[in-house]
Amino acid sequence: MATPKFVGVETEYGIAVDGPTEVNPVLASSLLVGAYRDGGDRDVRWDHSDEHPLRDARGYEVPDAHEPVVDDELGLANTVLTNGARFYVDHAHPEYATPECSTARDLVVWDKAGERILEDAARRAAASLPPGSRVLVHKNNTDGKGAAYGTHENYLVPREVPFGRLTRQLLPFFVTRPIYTGAGRLGTELGGEVAFQLSQRADFFEVEVGLETTLKRPLMNTRDEPHADPDRYRRLHVINGDANLCEVATLLKVGTMLLLLDVIEDDALPALPELAEPVEAFHQVSHDLTGTRPLRLDDGTTATALEIQERYLDACRRYVKDRDSALDPGTADVLERWEAVLATAASDPRALAGQVDWATKLELLESYRERHGLAWDHDRLKMVDLQYHDVRRDKGLFHRLVERGRVERLVSEAEIVAAIDEPPPDTRAWFRGECIRRFRKQIVAAGWDSLIFDVGGEALQRVPMMEPGRGTRESVGPLLDSVGSAAELLEQLTS
Repeated sequence: MATPKFVGVETEYGIAVDGPTEVNPVLASSLLVGAYRDGGDRDVRWDHSDEHPLRDARGYEVPDAHEPVVDDELGLANTVLTNGARFYVDHAHPEYATPECSTARDLVVWDKAGERILEDAARRAAASLPPGSRVLVHKNNTDGKGAAYGTHENYLVPREVPFGRLTRQLLPFFVTRPIYTGAGRLGTELGGEVAFQLSQRADFFEVEVGLETTLKRPLMNTRDEPHADPDRYRRLHVINGDANLCEVATLLKVGTMLLLLDVIEDDALPALPELAEPVEAFHQVSHDLTGTRPLRLDDGTTATALEIQERYLDACRRYVKDRDSALDPGTADVLERWEAVLATAASDPRALAGQVDWATKLELLESYRERHGLAWDHDRLKMVDLQYHDVRRDKGLFHRLVERGRVERLVSEAEIVAAIDEPPPDTRAWFRGECIRRFRKQIVAAGWDSLIFDVGGEALQRVPMMEPGRGTRESVGPLLDSVGSAAELLEQLTS
């Protein structure tokens, strides 16, 4: 029986400052993250001590000739929020990492909360700049000038599942899922006649498997950094997805993976033909809006992206049917939506507008292009493409479509607003977020798997959180309510 799964998503946002003074992206990102901190409260810093980004799932650690540089030395902002999320500067981008979630729907809620946090942070940051300045933030993956930035999904899976099996069984899935996960973009990085494509990220991938995330990007990332008990878990670090605004797309991106990982863990996925050239196929899928281009397989035959996705869907259907337990509503919803999206893509891909980002954006671009008689490479269309991703709800074109009822919503605004400050109740994120809310002044630093307290003793005290399913509101809520200070909490935890 498959173990419970947990997921979190890190999103690097695009940023630019428009105004009388030039501000470089690194400084702008630091201003933005710094502006969001609660005034007067001590910031809870990020604990880097248990991070190993060069540890490879294939069994070795890549040597690094440089001493690690921490954010304080770079002057970069990095903080942990009361909702259990991490908000920080990564290279030249503000990045929001959701708290750990146990369901795809919860991930949608806390991912949307991140958009609201970035919108608010940009408004606050602009107030610290010269009059007339605007801080523009976009939830996208490319600046249109040859640079890409990531949206990384993170899934905790049992270490006993061989990494080679994960790679073999997931590569065709990753290659073909842009049908519903792609954010859409004008043009291509690869040359040739591509007016519009499904994915913002696909053109930037060069190899099948590897440790890098910014150079020679691999379809399957091998970083072995579980942020949990390393003997029990591995973190599947997925870097090939797009940043989604459509809630249906986010739900499917995460929900299909959570279900498929259960199938793989139980070794219930039937053998599927492997792609002959996965990277080339990834580019081909992104450049084909119909999902019907034949992709070469290792056995000499071909299959389309839609056909490959149907095979995964069928395998997941059989898996849940064969289980003795009743199908939970969340999984049933994912299966139903997955089937419906593939059926729509097969009959009329553009009818996916309002559910998946690429089709929603394409409908917007085509309407604007026809109305003004523009070529596909016109700069005004590029601005429409970019403005689709603007996080400001009064300016972003996606948000205008939401206001007009042209985008399907899955979660309520009240849920999103609550998630800006509150953590998910059923993962260890609840303990992290609540401790920060209640005992901020006594917490020196926080990470995914520990909190570090300073309660005035001779040494700092670390509270480990190695199990993502522990530290929930149900399990530790009464304890937190029973203590009046961080010192009392530590005494109770160690007694």
